Amino acid sequence: MAAQFLEKTPGIESPETTKHDYGKDQRVNMKAELLDAAPNGSLAVCHKSGWIQNERFVQWCHHILSNVKPTKDDPVILVLDGHYSHTRNVELFELARVNGAHIVCLPPHYTHKMQLLGVAFMLPFKTYYAQAIEQWLKQNAGRVVTHYQVGMLLGEAFNKAATVAVATNGFRNTGLYPCNRHIFSDFEFQEVSPNTHESSDHSSEALPNRLDDANTSQPRPGSISINDPKTPQN
Repeated sequence: MAAQFLEKTPGIESPETTKHDYGKDQRVNMKAELLDAAPNGSLAVCHKSGWIQNERFVQWCHHILSNVKPTKDDPVILVLDGHYSHTRNVELFELARVNGAHIVCLPPHYTHKMQLLGVAFMLPFKTYYAQAIEQWLKQNAGRVVTHYQVGMLLGEAFNKAATVAVATNGFRNTGLYPCNRHIFSDFEFQEVSPNTHESSDHSSEALPNRLDDANTSQPRPGSISINDPKTPQN
């Protein structure tokens, strides 16, 4: 089971997906009970994989755009990661073009710095979600959490984590809004040479050889070898 969240500020939106694993679920039909006590405005769709798929993400975008209501004269920027449902989805591109949504895809290996939900929202949300599960289990001894409790538990955690302060910090700390191209330090962009590990391996492999050479080499003039019984002792 996967949950898709959206954080937005005027003109910019950034979604993120988190997965809740409750065993293999082949659900393809939605039940209203699955959204009991879920956050207001939630959209629920099903897929047997439990993950976001192209057509499901398009449904999600339809839902978001119908609430945000962007236009070509008043557009929004949709900031996405490199998931295939975002980058290889022609239907999504057409939907965005018609509705005045500009898609920006984050470069690989930068989402931990620039995906604002990951930077500011997911940690408190997951903390509150774990606390909600623990509290529910204490109050319902002998029972286990199923899909029918997820909406309620998720809603409880979401209402605590989705604050104005968290959203503001997320946009500011990623440099998305206000736009700050100098938000990261130079060392965070340093490249790692592909030969670094190889040179380390060669060094470690060469070390025993040098030690062996040192053990088998002849003593220098004036030195005493403790391994040679014929060496005169003082």
